[in-house]
Amino acid sequence: MFILPNLNYAFDALEPVISSRTLHLHHDKHHAAYVKALNEQLEPVKSDWTLEAVIRDAAKAENHKLFNSAAQTWNHSFCWLAMSPIREQPAGALAMAIDNTFGGLAYLKKVFVDNGTGHFGSGWLWLVADRAGKLAVRSTHDADDTLTQTDLTPLLVCDLWEHAYYLDYQNDRKGFLEAWFDAMPDWQFAAQQFAAAQKRGVPWHHPLPEVEMKKSRAG
Repeated sequence: MFILPNLNYAFDALEPVISSRTLHLHHDKHHAAYVKALNEQLEPVKSDWTLEAVIRDAAKAENHKLFNSAAQTWNHSFCWLAMSPIREQPAGALAMAIDNTFGGLAYLKKVFVDNGTGHFGSGWLWLVADRAGKLAVRSTHDADDTLTQTDLTPLLVCDLWEHAYYLDYQNDRKGFLEAWFDAMPDWQFAAQQFAAAQKRGVPWHHPLPEVEMKKSRAG
C-alpha cells in the first residue's frame, strides 16, 4: 500500500506563515484521506506500481475517481518537499533562469501571486521548467497536476485549496501567497528539479508502495 509520508520538519516549523494547526489538519486529515482512498481503489496494490504511472494511466482511461485520489496524494507529497522552514534564495543555474525568464525574483513573485490570486476555485500553483530550461508559472484545477504534461517538470507548488490557508488567512488568498513565496519555497529542492528537467539528474518520484519497500529490505 502507498503510505502517508512523514514531514521533514516539525508541525510548527512553518509558523507564522502556516500554523501548526493548519499543517496538522492538512497533513493528518486531508492528505491521509487521499492516501486511504487511493489504497482502497487500488486494492490489492502491486509492488511494482509507481504513483506517477497510476496517475497517467487513470488520466488516459478517464478514471476520474482514481485520478483524483492518486494525483492529490502525489501533489501533497510533493508540496511538503517544496517547502522549507529555512528561508533561502534561489542560486546558481536556477537563479539565472529566473532572471532570464522573469527579469528577477521580484517579478516571478508578482506573476506567481497574480496567477494564484486570479485562479478560480480549488487547485495548485506550480513553478515549472521545460526541457530547454525555460520557466513558467501554471495553475491547475482541483487534483490536476503536471504529470500528464511530459514536457514539463514541476519545481515548486503551492496548494490553492482553501484548507491549505483558510484557518490562518480566511479569504485572503493573496496575503497567503505573498507570505508563502517570501518564506516557504525550498529553492534547493527546486534547483534539483530544475537540473532534472534538463536531464542533469532524476526528478523526484513518489515513494513506492510499502510492499516494495519491505521486499527491498528483505532482499
